[in-house]
Amino acid sequence: MNLQLIDSLGLRLGANGLPYEIPMHPKLVHLTLGLFIIAIFFDIAGAIFPIERPIFKFLGLTALRSGFFDVGWYNILGASIITFFTVAFGFFELILANPPLNQKSDWGLNASMTMVLHGIGGILLLGMIVAMTVWRALQRYHWRKDASRQVQWGYLLVGIAIMGILYVHGTLGGQLASEFGVHVTAAKLIQEGANPNLLPK
Repeated sequence: MNLQLIDSLGLRLGANGLPYEIPMHPKLVHLTLGLFIIAIFFDIAGAIFPIERPIFKFLGLTALRSGFFDVGWYNILGASIITFFTVAFGFFELILANPPLNQKSDWGLNASMTMVLHGIGGILLLGMIVAMTVWRALQRYHWRKDASRQVQWGYLLVGIAIMGILYVHGTLGGQLASEFGVHVTAAKLIQEGANPNLLPK
């Protein structure tokens, strides 16, 4: 973190090292994750609808196959939009990070390498989610618009693979917060030898 740059921008950093009390990136991350995972699961539910139909009928639930695909489409679209903000806040908060230098994570990585991998991974995942949204749009409005199954099996398999990448990427982000104390107020105060119960207002 370059203190002269921070001063020149006129940013007043709090105990968490940010110009605002609550980090935004973790909140937006969970929105990205939720929207993407729901999109893929609902598209899977739509794809295997013929198997599920007797169960819905037995339970007395009225379900339309197109409804599952609508949920899948709007959630992947929402994930694509919100992920731009997730990555933007992530990089802003990464620039302001001041992690300990002589510490390693459970994966044997220092804070700098964890930050680099998390930053690069964020950009790659943004590209993947946007590409998935374009792929999904082509299936919905062109390639399979008249088919009962709106999504291709390949799309679903790639979506499941991206969920695995999101897990690994999220673990790196979690390590930055839990193990290195990046933008976690209580952790930062403990590192400075202060009492975390006496948070500055």
